[in-house]
Amino acid sequence: MPNYAYKAMNSAGQSTSGSLTAANRAAALDQLAAQGLIPVAVDETHAQAAAVKVVQKSFGRVSAAASESFVRELSNLLAGGVSLSRSLQILSREASSSAAKQQWSAIHDDVMDGQSLAEAMSKWPNSFSPVQLAMVRAGETGGFLDVVLSQIADFRARERDLKSKVKGAMIYPVALAVISCAVVIFLLTFFIPRFSGMFMQFKATLPTLTLFIMGVSGFITKYGLVILAVLGGAFVAVHRALKSQSGRRFMERAILRTPAVGTVVSRFALVRFCRMLGTLVGAGVSLVSALKVAREAIGNQTLADAVSKSIEEVQRGISLSASLASCPMLFPPSITEIIAVAEESGRLDKELVRLAATNEDELDRRLQMLVTLAEPVMLFIMAGLVGTIVIGMLLPVFTLQDYIK
Repeated sequence: MPNYAYKAMNSAGQSTSGSLTAANRAAALDQLAAQGLIPVAVDETHAQAAAVKVVQKSFGRVSAAASESFVRELSNLLAGGVSLSRSLQILSREASSSAAKQQWSAIHDDVMDGQSLAEAMSKWPNSFSPVQLAMVRAGETGGFLDVVLSQIADFRARERDLKSKVKGAMIYPVALAVISCAVVIFLLTFFIPRFSGMFMQFKATLPTLTLFIMGVSGFITKYGLVILAVLGGAFVAVHRALKSQSGRRFMERAILRTPAVGTVVSRFALVRFCRMLGTLVGAGVSLVSALKVAREAIGNQTLADAVSKSIEEVQRGISLSASLASCPMLFPPSITEIIAVAEESGRLDKELVRLAATNEDELDRRLQMLVTLAEPVMLFIMAGLVGTIVIGMLLPVFTLQDYIK
């Protein structure tokens, strides 16, 4: 089994680090939780991670659609009474691509060697996320693997639809931003230098705005390559910083504090958390175990830390609604009230899934509203930049005839 290096905090808030052996990252997180530690960073050791990447590269990458189809078809075969080994053999034989065929065959071979399905799937992190592996492990333990696999397939389908909505909503604002930058760069590097030469010939006294625009244009024209190099270096530095735990958390906190955008991000995390938690509880997974898996589905470490505190409170006997109320950024009071009523009525799993669907519709409306607001804002900024440059270069033309005379 792979080794994992971890950094965590104990109940007293003291930092600790070390390494442990686990079937996968989700299992490593469970081990830390069993020790009473709050995980901060859990990463597979570089040597083993590199070995897995080499194997995956030799096999090729399996598409998300193929992985989803694998999980759904495996669920159908198991529900139909087909054994796990025979189901895996059938899927590897009927795989649509050579990469998928090799990967499903490898999973089949590992299972035949005595490994659990979750352990065999954990060797392919590009195809199966830690959340899905944790669900498979829970299904194997509880004896409802076919149900969990079907829920994983449904969850992946909904996640794909939700992400496609987010990406689709961002296309137009991003396109406007790119066009604006291209137009401004063209004006500063091609259009303005020709006007500047004409103005210098007449030795005219130019307006301050015109002088400023000409100065910016001259600086970009002269040091364009240096500017590109600096921007490239800054991009690499920021990218590396965001890969670190501290940099990622800083960016997440900044995004959550951003008006409108922060609400959308937290609502997206709420949808993922409620759907995953409701799915697991409905499948018979214990509440604490389901919370640990659903925490990984949030996708935001800052919000996941808040859920970690809620898990500790649930383990001490506090109700789920009361523990989640301590994180109002992710769980508004209206949500916690609904969860409290659902706990009392014994309909927690159904209400969580319903909350996910309801908030997903609201998330869609918020995204549409953001796009609707972003379009005029981007057009206004674009028109303002281009208009300022054009006006600044046309101002001297009105007095140019005096110098000609």
